[in-house]
Amino acid sequence: MTEPLLSVQNLSIAYRVGARDILAVSGASFDVPRGSIVGVVGESGCGKTTMARAVTRVIADNARISGGQMLFDGQDLAALSERAMNDLRWRDIAFVPQSAMNSLDPVYRVEYQLHEVLRGRGGLSKAAAQARAVELFEMVGIEASRLRDFPHQFSGGMRQRVAIALALALNPRLIVADEPVTALDVIVQRQILDQLRELQHKLGVSVILVTHDISVVAYICDRTVVMYAGQVVEDAQTGPLLTHPLHPYTMGLKNAFPDLQSAGSGILTPIAGAPPDLANPPTGCRFAARCPFAQDRCRQTPPVAQEPVPGHRVACHRADEAPALRALAARQETWGEMA
Repeated sequence: MTEPLLSVQNLSIAYRVGARDILAVSGASFDVPRGSIVGVVGESGCGKTTMARAVTRVIADNARISGGQMLFDGQDLAALSERAMNDLRWRDIAFVPQSAMNSLDPVYRVEYQLHEVLRGRGGLSKAAAQARAVELFEMVGIEASRLRDFPHQFSGGMRQRVAIALALALNPRLIVADEPVTALDVIVQRQILDQLRELQHKLGVSVILVTHDISVVAYICDRTVVMYAGQVVEDAQTGPLLTHPLHPYTMGLKNAFPDLQSAGSGILTPIAGAPPDLANPPTGCRFAARCPFAQDRCRQTPPVAQEPVPGHRVACHRADEAPALRALAARQETWGEMA
């Protein structure tokens, strides 16, 4: 079996708030196979962006990696010096931000910003950098004549394409994309996702795609990692995870988004309540207070991740009852009782 390009193992990330540390990510583990797109999905505040940004080691000043490993081709990113990590950024690991307008410098032409990466980090000559910039724009579907434009002259979708071009500039092996289509309308979202998938196939690059939208995961991702309250609760190939989820939270997420296979035919059912305060997390399963299937053991004892189906990991005390729970979870009244 081929070793994954990235293996995150028992990763914990803490934020210093006042005189205490608050774990935004707690014991997270997942793999990114070579040449695949892995989606990380969950509600706002679940820790998915913090975890993804930790892979690039670009996190808030008051945050630190407090435990675990991030093995990139066997090299632990968490243990690298800042200088060694800086050598990997752009060349091996690149980042696509959520808001391309905020990541692009408004006072410089896009051409200059591409050259800054290609020449400053890639060591290319001016002529080689210009040729590569033209190639990158063509790759993401923008006419080369637009290289001389400023960021404000591009639409939101085109700015996102520019951000993807910047990420691809030095042929990285891994791209971390943080909510890359959230601020775009659905038509442009699909165009960007189609382009990302096409480029991923063509270049063989691996992608971590952070999103709160499970329909995006269903559309483009090979594997899916589901996070809740700082923990990975389920991790599997996207198809099996969405058709046969083992965790009640994943079942609830499916109910809260449109079914892409039968749009408009069902009623969306929200998950009542809110995630727990990570400054004072519950003793047992962190989803128990919102879970219609929670038992006393769920509230008292944290579930341990298991693999009841090969390649499908889940942290739930009742994973062996998943078929019966899925049938109940499909009924709106099951979740209505929690409201």
